[in-house]
Amino acid sequence: SSPHLVQVRERIRINGQPISKELFSKYFWLVYNRLEETKDPARASMPAYFRFLTIMAFHVFLQEQVDLAVVEVGIGGAYDCTNIIRKPVVCGVSSLGIDHTSILGDTLEKIAWQKGGIFKPGAPAFTVAQPEQPLEVLRDRARECACPLYLCPELDAFEEGGRVLALGLAGDHQRSNAALALQLARAWLQRRGCEGIGELKDLSPSVETGRPVPLAPAFRPSVAMVQGLREAEWPGRTQVLPHGPVTWYIDGAHTTSSVQACVRWFRQAALNEDKPQDGSEVRVLLFNATGDRDTAALLKLLLPCQFDYAVFCPNFAEVSVVGNADQQNFNVTLENALTRCLENQKTWTQLMEEKVGQDPWLPAPLEVGSLLKPDPVRGALLLMPSAARPLNSNSLVFPCISHALQWIAQGRDPRVPAPAAKGAHPHPVASSGAVLLQEAAVIRVLVTGSLHLVGGVLRLLDPALSQ
Repeated sequence: SSPHLVQVRERIRINGQPISKELFSKYFWLVYNRLEETKDPARASMPAYFRFLTIMAFHVFLQEQVDLAVVEVGIGGAYDCTNIIRKPVVCGVSSLGIDHTSILGDTLEKIAWQKGGIFKPGAPAFTVAQPEQPLEVLRDRARECACPLYLCPELDAFEEGGRVLALGLAGDHQRSNAALALQLARAWLQRRGCEGIGELKDLSPSVETGRPVPLAPAFRPSVAMVQGLREAEWPGRTQVLPHGPVTWYIDGAHTTSSVQACVRWFRQAALNEDKPQDGSEVRVLLFNATGDRDTAALLKLLLPCQFDYAVFCPNFAEVSVVGNADQQNFNVTLENALTRCLENQKTWTQLMEEKVGQDPWLPAPLEVGSLLKPDPVRGALLLMPSAARPLNSNSLVFPCISHALQWIAQGRDPRVPAPAAKGAHPHPVASSGAVLLQEAAVIRVLVTGSLHLVGGVLRLLDPALSQ
């Protein structure tokens, strides 16, 4: 699976657990050295990061003799390096969303064509409810290669006798994912000739008029399946970490559809809770987005959450280059990442001002290069436009995740150190916000926009994840 949140070993798991550091090191060097010895002299380059890890993952699974490999595509499907599997037991396509448009195309139909590239002759495939035209693209791709394609019924269809299937993951979209997972699991178990895999409720797929893809039959989930759904965990997705007065709501949503789902979840999980009787509640957004994503569209979707503060930072855990090498992106400079954060801040300010009917106003953009000079006395670098008057929307930019968390928590989360010194944040928004955060009875923080941001936050909030 990809990407990883904290450690690269998360991508290659056996029985649900990342392979050990010893196994990772052993297989990494074995694969690396073999590729180095056999590479084409005319093209003396090694596989890129993702391709190398894909080769390594297959090598690990073969050497460790796993019974079943679940392989998530990287980007797309048709031309993704994971697609070297010629005869999969079963394939699945989850809910389509607009993402990686520079590679996959800018419409759901184009993206559906890419996703349908994983279909193989004779291997059954399942998908979930999709818009009509993208679903037709998937159907056509399946027909081209004689792949039987079925539509998954909703998770409710698997329930019977008043028994509700409990899911350990929040959100309606996860129930859709769970229905797909049930069909994929049953297809593999059936191929293996296993017993007790859940009796079909219908004898054959129902072909309804006007439906481009036949509906797969629902079945009675086995005891193990019911337990698996109930106990499912997925770090970084609809994850809640209560740390005293500070509660972190963490979700790696980074597309319009996933951010919409994130907002629904956050409003249900956090904003529907009773207001504290003995004091105030402060809501903070911690956000970053990477790649070619439409940040303005994502931020606009977050407005209904009514945040008191919006905090932006790059996906660097620390300003120092000395940190977790697994979370370093050497293709992006700190300066470029900070420029993106300042653009996000400007977008948020404009959205807030449009929302409340004020005239759009923001000082001229900063020269980022001149900002990369931390004050050793203050110990923290705060990036804020100097302005003749305070910003109309309370937004801040920090150079790294650690500094952002320190300002948000204000020493009230035992896992996060207090800001380095008084006066470390000279800007009015930062200083006034610090007072409110220190005095609030409850601080609710939504972290979203990037899985890499989520990974950096989780690493700082739970150091055990780095072990």
